Amino acid sequence: MAPVAVVGDETTLTDAVWQNATAAPDAVQFLRRVGGEWQGVTCAQFRDGVIALARGLIAAGVQAGDRIGLMSGTRYEWTLIDYAIWAAGAVTVPIYETSSPDQVAWILSDSGAVACFVETDVHRAALAKSRHPLPGGVGPWQIEGRHAVIDGLVAEGAAVAVEDVERRRHAVGADDIATIIYTSGTTGRPKGCALTHRNLSSAICNTLPGLGSLFGKDASTLLFLPLAHAFARIVQIGCVQARVRMGYSPGGANLAADLESFRPTFVLSVPRMFEKIYATAQQRANGGIFRRAEQVAVAYSRSLDRGGPGLLLRLRHALFGMLVYRKVRAALGGGCRHAICGGAPLGERLAHFYRGAGIDVREGYGLTETSSVVAFNFDDGVRIGTAGRPVPGTTVRIAGDGEILVDGPQVFARYWNNETATAQCLDQDGWFHTGDLGDLDGDGFLRITGRKKDLIVTAGGKNVVPGELEDRLRAHPLVSQCVVVGDRLPFVSALVTLDEHAFATWKAHNGKPAGATVADLRADTRLCSAVQQAVDDANQTVSKAESIRAFRILPHDFSESTGELTATQKIKRQVVTDEHAEEIAAMYG
Repeated sequence: MAPVAVVGDETTLTDAVWQNATAAPDAVQFLRRVGGEWQGVTCAQFRDGVIALARGLIAAGVQAGDRIGLMSGTRYEWTLIDYAIWAAGAVTVPIYETSSPDQVAWILSDSGAVACFVETDVHRAALAKSRHPLPGGVGPWQIEGRHAVIDGLVAEGAAVAVEDVERRRHAVGADDIATIIYTSGTTGRPKGCALTHRNLSSAICNTLPGLGSLFGKDASTLLFLPLAHAFARIVQIGCVQARVRMGYSPGGANLAADLESFRPTFVLSVPRMFEKIYATAQQRANGGIFRRAEQVAVAYSRSLDRGGPGLLLRLRHALFGMLVYRKVRAALGGGCRHAICGGAPLGERLAHFYRGAGIDVREGYGLTETSSVVAFNFDDGVRIGTAGRPVPGTTVRIAGDGEILVDGPQVFARYWNNETATAQCLDQDGWFHTGDLGDLDGDGFLRITGRKKDLIVTAGGKNVVPGELEDRLRAHPLVSQCVVVGDRLPFVSALVTLDEHAFATWKAHNGKPAGATVADLRADTRLCSAVQQAVDDANQTVSKAESIRAFRILPHDFSESTGELTATQKIKRQVVTDEHAEEIAAMYG
């Protein structure tokens, strides 16, 4: 499909900030928490804030093309700093706030960052422990806490003329690097994806026209995923471009209250969040009522693709809307009608459940190297169970071995300081080899089936894609995470972790001590029987040769702090299999 927008050579990501301030100076585009209340920031105030901070960066000696680290949680200042760095002609290098000192040192060193923003004293300490000297000799610039210097940086910038910011901003072109995003990676050291203003602008300008239902008039979203990740970052840029109101939440324990008070019209998240909301609703509702409500929601959603529901189904749907579905919607603030799910496939049944419950969860597909966008389920054609159709201007091809290849203006040109890795994924014809497996149906919808490196080949020669089994297992309320194993082994097995809230409910219903841990009970016959039911259900989706024959309940859940999950909650398979090698060996005798 031809592109709907072609990015000009002089286009940069800051253009939208100035355009918004001119077209709608008094429109509130950002909401930030101040003293427990939401405080609005207009388009004109945001532009003025970007200019003031960019002047401060110039006063501090930041030169055009310099790389500036940004280590912070999701908050309004993240967006402000990001655009101020661009306005000063520099390059943003995001760093996850949970990064270890070694990771911080690697990213700052590899990118050649001359300065770094940090959010808190904890981040400042992590930067100090990294022992990476910033060659610029300035900073770190801290956003809050006793070492906060943002106001001082702005004050120093008063000596710099506003015209200097304009010159810096307009000296940047579409093909200049806007950001270097280091992939969190499930193995090895992160690689820096150098994305240009053209890459990111092309992705947004060719995606937004097909998403009027999400990014239209009066739309709003609450950002809570890490802005250091390309997924949240591209949505941030899209919201600025479309003038969608944005709020910010640090997530965690604050998220439920923030969603309730902000009431976004759409959210973006990863599958794990939708799985947890589903599991919580299942635990809180009467078991029989929830099962019937789920069946009706799925049937109602499927009927939307076949001409619409009949009268009886509409009546049953309305009944369960009062009993169950409104509570599911309340978990996302009550005003949410759409969601963007990325990072991994959600699972067809769960997507149908949410649509039937009144939340249209749209899935797409992309990688950091493709500016986070390759395909999406646009307004003019939604097919649940797929990642949608390619973005206009993007070409997707399936290689002979099933690998997804991509070509388009949003595809990055190179990894920073890593020609070998670049050559491994970008072929001579410009096709980006994603490493993902998939297929295209007759209507051009892309379906993701797994990762090449995750493909399991059993000792009997059977190819097994673990993703489908794992998705189905995680749909069970008692299961938190699972890793399917069996490469070069006689049969397929799985490592399973339990959801802490569901486990507490299970203990209460089965007469177990409230203080008993998973480690205490993981061999319990009734607990193993409950997990076996989830395994049996998952096995219905595959052939007998691909089915899970054995499993082990692990004593603790996977987490980012233990190194088993990335910042976007993806499982680091190699870490998990190395850490639990004895458990795996036990399943094979």
